[in-house]
Amino acid sequence: MFCYQCEQTEKQTACTIKGVCGKNELTADLQDLLIYAAKGISYYADILAKENIHNEEIDHFIIQAVFATLTNVNFDPQRFFIMLQTASDLLDKAKALYQPFASKYKEKIPPMANWRLKTNLEGAVKESEIASIKKQIQVHGEDIAGLSNFILFGLKGTAAYLDHAFVLNKKSPALFAKIHEMLSYLAKENFSMDELLKRVLKTGEINLEVMKLLDAANTSTYGHPEPTKVRITPMKGKAIVVSGHDLKDLEELLKQTEGKNINIYTHGEMLPAHGYPKLKKYKHLVGNFGGAWQIQQREFAVFPGSILMTTNCLQEPKNYDKRIFTTSVVGWPNVSHIHNRDFTPLINAALNEKGYEQDHPEKSILVGFARNAILNVSDKLINAIKAKKIRHIFLIGGCDGAKAGRNYYTQFAQAVPNDCLILTLACGKYRFNKLEFGTVEGFPKLLDVGQCNDSYSAIQVALALAKAFDCSVNELPLSFILSWYEQKAVAILLTLLHLGIKNMKLGPTLPAFLTKQTFKLIQDKFNLTQISTPEEDLKAILK
Repeated sequence: MFCYQCEQTEKQTACTIKGVCGKNELTADLQDLLIYAAKGISYYADILAKENIHNEEIDHFIIQAVFATLTNVNFDPQRFFIMLQTASDLLDKAKALYQPFASKYKEKIPPMANWRLKTNLEGAVKESEIASIKKQIQVHGEDIAGLSNFILFGLKGTAAYLDHAFVLNKKSPALFAKIHEMLSYLAKENFSMDELLKRVLKTGEINLEVMKLLDAANTSTYGHPEPTKVRITPMKGKAIVVSGHDLKDLEELLKQTEGKNINIYTHGEMLPAHGYPKLKKYKHLVGNFGGAWQIQQREFAVFPGSILMTTNCLQEPKNYDKRIFTTSVVGWPNVSHIHNRDFTPLINAALNEKGYEQDHPEKSILVGFARNAILNVSDKLINAIKAKKIRHIFLIGGCDGAKAGRNYYTQFAQAVPNDCLILTLACGKYRFNKLEFGTVEGFPKLLDVGQCNDSYSAIQVALALAKAFDCSVNELPLSFILSWYEQKAVAILLTLLHLGIKNMKLGPTLPAFLTKQTFKLIQDKFNLTQISTPEEDLKAILK
């Protein structure tokens, strides 16, 4: 095992015995092999796309397989072995589809395109050595391996977003083809530093297109988010809490629980669901429970109902393992998995729990400030900026995590002057979204843009302001203060770099997969720097 894809990686080097996330060596090795197989399938799928041949079974499997290896998604080795069996079969299928064009493409076929699963789970683990990051470092060195994994980890986040769009029936053969092209490039392993750096930014460009597709999927299905008060204290009654990102799962659960006297609560990144008109119409979607993902073991232990995990951010279930359920690509060994969105077991589990026995005093927070909500009052915002009544806008967002140092984001938000606005998104907001910030020129000082994928909304707001002021985004009174943990955050960082955004602050630590040399190349071009202290960073930004 050698894993360094998340911010909390062991000793800021790599997890080599067990992941800080809870992933064991067996699962980690199978994930490496699944990525190896995905690269092989995509080698053929890339060529087929050039011949205008697309296979939806292959396309969807690739994004789900890559998504499943994202941090805190799936910890179940049996599920990964099943995926490897499917990958082996689809590799044969892709190779057969490629054969009529083989004579046209004379390049050497990479080893992973000739891979086939030959053995049982234990044998697959032995085989995984050929796919390990340690092997990549031995062959290519730390700089090249790190940059190639910068691309891969970004693609993991992009694959997750593409899967979210897919389940809402937004499908793009062109975007699937771009994912195949990038994985095929990684399969060939004929890397140069210059080409890798170009591909790093290309990954960000692809992720921007995918986030646009997902935004269209969410808003065309559920309407544009609206500013909405969300209750954050419990109500009397039976209860289910839904975590993750997948709005389709939440919608289907809401339909299946209508009239059953069960209150539905969101958790983590599902909080922004309350802003969507077609979701908040369900009266039994009553509020949001708890904080960010990393304290779920403590919070879920006292939640008096059942729990549904729809995407990433899963931790090892403790004494609530019989009332937590997974769906989609999410998994934990011996935890019940929901297939085909039939939530009957989850609902029955909730009915068997005591639920909340009384209402708690009502408290609420505001969500729903996606691009439409902000741009609908853009004239007022622009005039306030021109009149210097709003001095600066800070986007403080990204992933939360357990590592020490993340109180920086709380302190930074609290220190933002009263003539400035704060935009926030993703689960990093839980560091400060229950604090009182008041208003600035009629705007709530804290504007919750939404999930991590709603970075697309924040980008559209920034681009609209740049157009209004006839300047670049880098010339706006706008600063990006980013926290990262997993690979969706990597994908968004790559998108911001693709857009040429400079002077961003990133923390709490820098990616372990980037060496000092490779990070310096990025830093020299974009002035991307690590956070220091809230006081020093604010002073530097506002000087």
